[in-house]
Amino acid sequence: MIRFLIKGIFRDRHRSLFPMIIIAAGVFLTTFLYSWMLGVLNEIIDGNARFETGHVKIMTRAYEKISSQVPNDLALNGVDSILIHLKKDYPEYDWVARIKFGGLLDVPDENGETRDQGPVMGIAIDLLGSTSTEPDRLGIRKSIVRGQMPRAPGEILVSEELTRKLNIRIGEKVTLISATATGGMAVYNFTVAGTLIFGIAPMDRGTMIADIRDIQYALDMENSAGEILGFSKDGLYQSRTAMLIRDNFNHRFNKTNDEFSPVMVTLEEQGGLGDYLQYARSSGFIVVFIFVFAMSIVLWNTSLMSGIRRYGEIGVRLAIGESKDHIYRTLLAESVVIGIAGSIIGTALGLLLCYYFQEVGLDISGIFKNSSLMVQNVIRARITPTTYYIGFIPGLLATLLGTAIAGIGIFKRQTATLFKELET
Repeated sequence: MIRFLIKGIFRDRHRSLFPMIIIAAGVFLTTFLYSWMLGVLNEIIDGNARFETGHVKIMTRAYEKISSQVPNDLALNGVDSILIHLKKDYPEYDWVARIKFGGLLDVPDENGETRDQGPVMGIAIDLLGSTSTEPDRLGIRKSIVRGQMPRAPGEILVSEELTRKLNIRIGEKVTLISATATGGMAVYNFTVAGTLIFGIAPMDRGTMIADIRDIQYALDMENSAGEILGFSKDGLYQSRTAMLIRDNFNHRFNKTNDEFSPVMVTLEEQGGLGDYLQYARSSGFIVVFIFVFAMSIVLWNTSLMSGIRRYGEIGVRLAIGESKDHIYRTLLAESVVIGIAGSIIGTALGLLLCYYFQEVGLDISGIFKNSSLMVQNVIRARITPTTYYIGFIPGLLATLLGTAIAGIGIFKRQTATLFKELET
């Protein structure tokens, strides 16, 4: 019976071609839009996690309240001891200390006088440690466009755009003018080892990357750090795991009456990223629902038109003794075959386009040129296991729903009426 239905479907193009095109188009759009939205949201979340929030972050209670101001006078003390405890108690995460700082980068001339000067946003990481994962996590090596990685204390990396503005040459001495953690003035000399382009607009405008030990010395922050970031070792943010670690840590170490006690927050609790994650979780459902609804209406109308054209066929089948229930079930079976065929075609086309945008991406640097959001200039789609089957949900559901609604007309029509149509 199934073989008979399949032959009938594909031999009668009027019955299958148009519905299959509609289904393939809907599945194609569902597959691509789901992967595209997932890619965009993951780029935003991943970029912010790597450069700003971590999967979890530890600060002092006072620092956390005004963290956007980077108050290093409220930084964590005894960082080395805290890191030892974290690595022992929560080995599933990679823990790193960082210091964010701001200031002026002064470029002297041959006489030692100021030649150029400009604001700089600095990030201090474990840049020189032999076992450090920070350079790879921030993609520093692949972001270098001129010069080389720092190899000795006192060497730094500066964004390429800033070096052009200030006319800085590789190997040239520059001076950081900033504030110490105790409120004094910090003046410290560095050597520019290389320049970077991160592909993230806020980072490329004026960033300085230095080794954390140099900045601790320059800003009077010995064994201190503004933040300790934790990253899941599998590279994926797991909300439930992060919240369990947060609750356990805060129960042990956070003291509500001590503003300098450490407090842990998750990625979702920083910078409104929780809303992005919630949107990511619901985006797939929204896309599927829209296309199921739209395709169901189109396929309902298509099924009605097909049913009118097939009144004669239905009349013959009733005349030879076939029940209405059986006719209805065969129509549903036909819709399943058409839905599967259209979904396979639509998914294959959608995956091809998704793969192209995953590998090549789309340059949106113009949109985020003046943005402070950590978004890659090139946005890519993301193919996941869900991408391979999400299109089948609207492809099959809409087809079945459209045929089910249209097929109800079979039960409303009288057999005698169908016979009269046969006579004419």
